Amino acid sequence: MATPTTSSTESTTPTAPSQGSYSYQLVIVESPAKAKTIERYLGRGFVVRASVGHIRDLPKKSPKGTTQAVPGIDLDTLEPTYVIPEKRMATVADLRRLAANASAVWFATDLDREGEAIAWHLAVVLGIDPLHAKRVTFNAVTKADVQEAFKHPRPIDMNRVNAQQARRLLDRLVGYMVSPVLWRKVAGGLSAGRVQTPAARLIVDRERGIAAFRPNESWGIHTTLNLSGANSAVLGTEWAAFCGQRDPRGRGPLVRERVAWLAQRAALECELVEVAGKPFKVEADAASAEDLTLAVADALRAVGLEGVTINIAKDEAGRGRAANRVTITGTLDPKARYAVSSVETTRTRSKPSPPFITSTLQQAAAGRLGLATDGTMSAAQHLFDALGWITYHRTDSVQLSPEAISRVRGFIKSEYGEGYLPESPRHYPSKPHAQEAHGAICPTDLNRTPESLKGATNEVYVYLRLYTLIWRQFVASQMVDAEWESTEIRLERSDQKTGAVLKAAGRVLARDGFYRAAGVPQSDSEQTLPPTTVGAVAAPFFLEATQKFSSPPPRFTEATLVRALEATGLGRPSTYATIVKSIQTRKYVEQVDRRFYATDLGMAVVDFLVHAFATNFVELDYTRRIEQELDEIAQGKKDWKAMLKTTHAALGPLIELSAQLPHVKSVLMPAKYACPKCGSRTEYRLGKHGRFLSCSSYPTCRFANQVDREGTPLVPAQLDLLSPTGRPMVMRQGRFGPFIIEDVPPPALPYTKGMKAKPRDPRETSARPFTIAIDKEGRIEFRPPPLVTDRPCPKCQSPLNLRAGRHGPRLACSRFPDCRGRAPFGKLAESIQGPLTQRLASHVNGHAGIVVTRRNGTPVAEGTPVADLIMPGGDGTLPIHPDAGG
Repeated sequence: MATPTTSSTESTTPTAPSQGSYSYQLVIVESPAKAKTIERYLGRGFVVRASVGHIRDLPKKSPKGTTQAVPGIDLDTLEPTYVIPEKRMATVADLRRLAANASAVWFATDLDREGEAIAWHLAVVLGIDPLHAKRVTFNAVTKADVQEAFKHPRPIDMNRVNAQQARRLLDRLVGYMVSPVLWRKVAGGLSAGRVQTPAARLIVDRERGIAAFRPNESWGIHTTLNLSGANSAVLGTEWAAFCGQRDPRGRGPLVRERVAWLAQRAALECELVEVAGKPFKVEADAASAEDLTLAVADALRAVGLEGVTINIAKDEAGRGRAANRVTITGTLDPKARYAVSSVETTRTRSKPSPPFITSTLQQAAAGRLGLATDGTMSAAQHLFDALGWITYHRTDSVQLSPEAISRVRGFIKSEYGEGYLPESPRHYPSKPHAQEAHGAICPTDLNRTPESLKGATNEVYVYLRLYTLIWRQFVASQMVDAEWESTEIRLERSDQKTGAVLKAAGRVLARDGFYRAAGVPQSDSEQTLPPTTVGAVAAPFFLEATQKFSSPPPRFTEATLVRALEATGLGRPSTYATIVKSIQTRKYVEQVDRRFYATDLGMAVVDFLVHAFATNFVELDYTRRIEQELDEIAQGKKDWKAMLKTTHAALGPLIELSAQLPHVKSVLMPAKYACPKCGSRTEYRLGKHGRFLSCSSYPTCRFANQVDREGTPLVPAQLDLLSPTGRPMVMRQGRFGPFIIEDVPPPALPYTKGMKAKPRDPRETSARPFTIAIDKEGRIEFRPPPLVTDRPCPKCQSPLNLRAGRHGPRLACSRFPDCRGRAPFGKLAESIQGPLTQRLASHVNGHAGIVVTRRNGTPVAEGTPVADLIMPGGDGTLPIHPDAGG
């Protein structure tokens, strides 16, 4: 058995292989970046090549002349047929040539099931018996780990290979057997998936929960008190003026700014917790709105409000109790006083979180760094195989090896001191059904600290940020608890016996513990309490009652969706990013402001599949059971063909029953709007791209219009406004809110005989329609459009847009928000920065003198309310049909 050289002499250019020579050993990995690194570690005598992922797969189409329903799978025997894709032919030919002349062939693909399957495919293609192959795995691409792995080769694990085969064939069976049902019953070109459909269902169910939600009502009473003895009336006036400030975007002071203002004046903010010996808790429950409001008014009088007035306004957009917006006002009693009845300080502890696994890394990167799941996995892959900075990143186990624990404990002791080192190592329990094939994600060299890398490497900024996250989490996971001093002050009204009791709370960090490595969490709401003693008297200078409504279930973000996938057992760590990307690519969900919304198309697809396949793959429990069966196959406890036969047998009858269901497009829903062309009542229909409004007299009347998520027609509002070129302008609803654009059809694209019809796209012409932005207060804003550059986006290769930002020029992808790629402008070469800066300045100056007018020629100034420009009868709404009942 050949083993790698342990000589200290290394060469970055191993001995070149020659025909008929057995002077080298061939090592096959997945990544070209990893190949270069491993070749350097193994030294002379080894040639390392990359397969660049899979070299065999199921065919996309059945061979000509065959009637195979599922390409690559014989439905009678469930035997797969693999083919080498055309784009992999050259790679396979090169590997075969090298393997034929090598003294040994090593398979060093990744250590997950997919990597095991890739090694098996390679062995089969190269004519090597998998049970006698030299398979090596390593959890980190470091010299020591790589050379140690090559001392202990093993055969290819066929149980793990079969588990991966079962997953691939199962996905193919579901996709190719169920997708045609969607084509016949929903719309052409759609796709069903064993995991993507249940994932989309999570978002659809959440969408339905939000739509059906009816908020509950509650109230909170807060007051600010002066402990310094200053004039409360003056403080009240200053506080009201401070809270009334607005920034250019219409936002008031931030919570941390409010807390700082109070701390500087020895004031504190309190909440009412007790009235007349009873806890103050005003919630709707069974109480009527009137009784609730009166109870709050009585509590305000007890706190110190005089001349109480109740105002009720209707909110047309509000549901249930939220339809009534109540404000309660009055005058603060200048004689009201509160005495401090107790000051209690307690110590609380915060424990560190375990080191990252795949899912928690994706969640943390999404929440703290704003990275998409696929971006996180791409960056982690680079950190693992190209740089060798972290251990393997596809894992579901939080366990650490004894060597890793020993290294980190030694680092903590030397770097931070014994006071930060717990007496014994911390051990974290893994979640149920974790494969635990390898441990948590760790840095390979703790001395490669984030601080030491700043300015010392040319690596892309996102790699450094993700590495910093991983390094800090790993080190912090083995440090002592952090401790907080939490203080609670209670005050009772002393000038009158109303029984009003107020409470103020705050905390300070007493011992940083693991925060020394992880960083102290930023809290905007923790107020610094002024020093005080029992018996001290405080005077209130501000008092308000806040009407609150319970929130609907929150929409999924990428972080919370990954958490839900993990909790429900959908997929595995290595598939989460693919699942999230797939349901967006299929247009079943869309992401707006980092929140997922179910599209009309996605809801129709999920509803149909739930109806047709209620006991099969769309059920979350079923999908979880399948994942458990795949685990049993990988452990050699279950036969993979038997599992496939059971699934295939269950799908057949359901597909036959689905043929009897009605087409989704045949289900029409009446709308309340009248057709502006013929006056008939409109109805909602489902098209390939979602729901739209159509005239019920179709095809006699062909009126159709887009609608928003709530079903409101998106009709452009006609404005008394002309563009600088004299064209009329309208207000439309865009993905990020309303905007103003020229009301002209885009220029026709060049057409050649025989060319398929193509939608007009103004982006494909040099003259784009003139647009005007609308700020958050509904006023027009002359914001110059972005400058389209020839610089490619680092994520999708689309052109980058250049804008003048608050901190200088910034480059962002022109496909935002579909792509959130960015490029640091400051890292461009000066020869590139200079011309771009000049072009941007000229571009901005060219839009500085914009002049728009009303239709009578009167100039319109920036900041004019859009509401003042809407023409009579052109407000962008459709009339209500008489049969709709208003």
